[in-house]
Amino acid sequence: MQLNKLEPEFLKYLIDNQVVSGDRLPSLTDISRELGVSVGKLREQLEVARSMGLVSVRPRLGMQREPFNFTPAVLNGVLFGLGSGDATFAQFSRVRVALETYFWDTAVTQLTSADKEELHDIIARAWGKLRGAPIHVPNGEHRELHLKIFCRLDNPFVQGLLNAYWDAYEASELTRFASYQYWTDVWSYHEQIVAALCADDFATGRQLLIEHFDLLPALFEPA
Repeated sequence: MQLNKLEPEFLKYLIDNQVVSGDRLPSLTDISRELGVSVGKLREQLEVARSMGLVSVRPRLGMQREPFNFTPAVLNGVLFGLGSGDATFAQFSRVRVALETYFWDTAVTQLTSADKEELHDIIARAWGKLRGAPIHVPNGEHRELHLKIFCRLDNPFVQGLLNAYWDAYEASELTRFASYQYWTDVWSYHEQIVAALCADDFATGRQLLIEHFDLLPALFEPA
């Protein structure tokens, strides 16, 4: 694989030396000597790797390679785009809708009995919040439900984008003033989707998923 477009020497070092998750790294001084790059420049590149979640630095443990996670790499860009007004949440939402719709069959056919039981538990917790006194919006359960449905999908890029979507969703607070009726409609759909999954009726589940994306007002689209 040609890495000429991967600019930071520090990231190339991780790949060239086949540094895998859990491996501890030499000091920046040692890496600097090997690469012929200044420690100052490597320190800057280390911060890039840390912001991407690729490397951690802990007292007494030093630098360590972390598992690949696409979320940190994409989330800062998403939040900057939304905060600056250069992009909109609706645009990112359409990406999420396309991903969930396209990868639905691949994801749901891999769900286990334990996964489906957990989905039932999420539904029960959400209704408990909506029907409680006082009422609470089940935002955490909303995220948990959707990510659980796609938890068996073996694609780190899709997983990263979906996780970034929910981080951006929470940051945007778009549904802060949504009506109680909106939330009961959303969770009625969620309950039907989970019922379809538990019955292995994946086509109906996908159709319900698509329908429930239309619940949010145009300002917040898609749901």
